[in-house]
Amino acid sequence: MKYIKNIILLTSTLLFVGCDESSFLEEINPNATTSAIFWETESQFNTGLTTVYGALQFQSVSGSGMQYEMVRADIAGTESWYAPNTFRNLTYTDGTFYVTDKWNELYIGIFRANQVIENINKVDGSSFTGNAKKEIEAQARFLRAYFYFELANTYGGAVIQTKIAETTDDLKQPFSTIAEVNTNVIIPDLMFAKENLPLEWTSDSDLGRATQGAAKSLLGKVYLYDQEWGMAATQFKEVIDSQVYTLVPDILDNYTDLNEFNSESIFEVSFSTAVAPGVNGAIVDNSPSENGAEASALARPLGQLNFGGYNTVLPSYFLHELFVNDEIDPSNPVNDGNSQSKRMGGSIVPIDGDGTYYNLPIGDKAGWSFGQSSYVKKYTNWYNSDSEDVNSRSGINFRAIRLADVYLMYAEAVLMDTGDFNTAITYIDKVRSRAGVKTLAQYMSDNAGQFPQLHVSKQVHGSQPLVTPSVQTVLTHIQRVERPLELCFEGQRWKDLVRWGIVQQVFTELRADEVWRQNNLDLTGQGEAPIFINERIRPDFIIASSIYDSAQHDYFPIPTLEVQANDNVK
Repeated sequence: MKYIKNIILLTSTLLFVGCDESSFLEEINPNATTSAIFWETESQFNTGLTTVYGALQFQSVSGSGMQYEMVRADIAGTESWYAPNTFRNLTYTDGTFYVTDKWNELYIGIFRANQVIENINKVDGSSFTGNAKKEIEAQARFLRAYFYFELANTYGGAVIQTKIAETTDDLKQPFSTIAEVNTNVIIPDLMFAKENLPLEWTSDSDLGRATQGAAKSLLGKVYLYDQEWGMAATQFKEVIDSQVYTLVPDILDNYTDLNEFNSESIFEVSFSTAVAPGVNGAIVDNSPSENGAEASALARPLGQLNFGGYNTVLPSYFLHELFVNDEIDPSNPVNDGNSQSKRMGGSIVPIDGDGTYYNLPIGDKAGWSFGQSSYVKKYTNWYNSDSEDVNSRSGINFRAIRLADVYLMYAEAVLMDTGDFNTAITYIDKVRSRAGVKTLAQYMSDNAGQFPQLHVSKQVHGSQPLVTPSVQTVLTHIQRVERPLELCFEGQRWKDLVRWGIVQQVFTELRADEVWRQNNLDLTGQGEAPIFINERIRPDFIIASSIYDSAQHDYFPIPTLEVQANDNVK
């Protein structure tokens, strides 16, 4: 059962309370619930905590707004007439809608978390059952850390607010670097959370709440991004050794609403189509005059145009061919007649794909033309609907942290900390084996100890060089093969490319592949194998490859309204 959130918006007079004479003339309603009398009981604090979880549902955090981040990296492109093209071409500004929306929505979540944290430290624990007081604070602090992690790694830092502002001047704090945000907020919050959260919640009504595993996973990620390899590996290994999590046998269970909060899930954002029927999925609870939809609007921009979607996010040719190169292992029982890898079948749909698509044979409806070689499946309703909902409602939970990601981060951390590429390969192969594809160990057994560079386009270059396992070759495999295959369209890719410092390298290579295809492929009919592009080559990287500048594009600019309102932000 889903942990459905009946979201309320706590209206508070604590923001922007002035000291002018008019405040003394305001008539107070003695029957109104105010912040002065609300924060008293365990039930009230849980209600307040629910609004913090509710901020996870904002479209810029876990919903349709993520399309604008997806197209920035190497896994996706779009068409010039779609709104995400501004982000594909890196031509957004400090006033562009998603740049401002994400900032604002994350700070709403932080404000709500601050309400819980500040007020719970003003009350004694006598009215709380068991360890509830610390567990509520720990959840709020985990969520605040999560919001700040997104802020810091989207904008290159954040304005730190850890208290409820009482005046407008309280809001005018300086912009802090990623390191400062980590040191002052994220790491202390996660340390508190992991010490005070349970390993698991025992009641179905608690599904969706943060756990020790979520706190440790996010803390490990913070250390990984900061290149504190040993500390990152320690956190990830504790999650792995907790015996709470296992990879689900069917990878599709991570992308649909059929087996949510499963054994692989470490932290996910709950969505539902059963709650608030008729409310457009894009409507969230940050306005007192609107009720949140409780649904996600992400499926519609990813879904195919002829099935009620918008296909504003399109798999790049690089990702499509990467999935083609994801060679199945016929001896693996995961495979049951499929000709392509299970994770391809759950992530994208090419014209020669396996199975059905929106309950029809693939290709029965038009598409796969004008350079669109494949479409996104992950987080769309292709598996249980004839088309996407016209009201942009989807009940598919967003998996923010799952075990496969932890395995790959652990492999990277161990590799960079000790140079132990054998252990790294072991954890990479756990992920590959679940997907039903040949493991690196199998490749090495077949090729005198070497494995192929699977990210190299066979179509463009004719072959994939074999390499001997080493720190660099295994790291390249993690960077260019395993993480994009396993985690595409899950909000990870741009941050990964930035932290590795390989954005320009990737853009340059993929633009060269586009040019080769423009000059060498027959684009008539169905197009040429293996990815059957027809009519034209979509120029996904033509602009980004030529204008990318790390100092300008790795992180979003601080929104212009923040700069105008906050004298301490430059």
